[in-house]
Amino acid sequence: MDPVRRIMKETQRLLSEPSPGISAKPDETNFRYFHVIIEGPYQSPYEGGVFHLELFVPDEYPMVPPKARFLTKIYHPNIDKVGRICLNILKKQWVPTLQIRTLLISIQALLAAPNPEDPLDPQVAKHWKENEPEALKTAREWTLKYAIDN
Repeated sequence: MDPVRRIMKETQRLLSEPSPGISAKPDETNFRYFHVIIEGPYQSPYEGGVFHLELFVPDEYPMVPPKARFLTKIYHPNIDKVGRICLNILKKQWVPTLQIRTLLISIQALLAAPNPEDPLDPQVAKHWKENEPEALKTAREWTLKYAIDN
């Protein structure tokens, strides 16, 4: 299947069968660029938060993974200050059989299970490892401040 057709097919499925807590809509001017919203997972410090991301599908897709980045500020050891995400399937573990949907579900799962052993933000990871209750409290405060529309 050619990449454009595959992207269109995946987009159609994302719109008609959205995953719980995830919304991904293509930009009106560029079908490769998606506006993504991920709801913070239940019983995580991100619960109740609405996190905006951007996702771009490169020309080489599906041989290379999409690029994804948080636009909403988030306190997380695997997400840096500019929103880049440390996730194995965004890098070496990507295989062409994976889809945009799989990637988004994996990002949502990363919110539920931060991994300070493989950090992108070393300061947050250090905080997480040295005082997890305090780090969770900070993550919750950031969620309330940046990811909840008041």
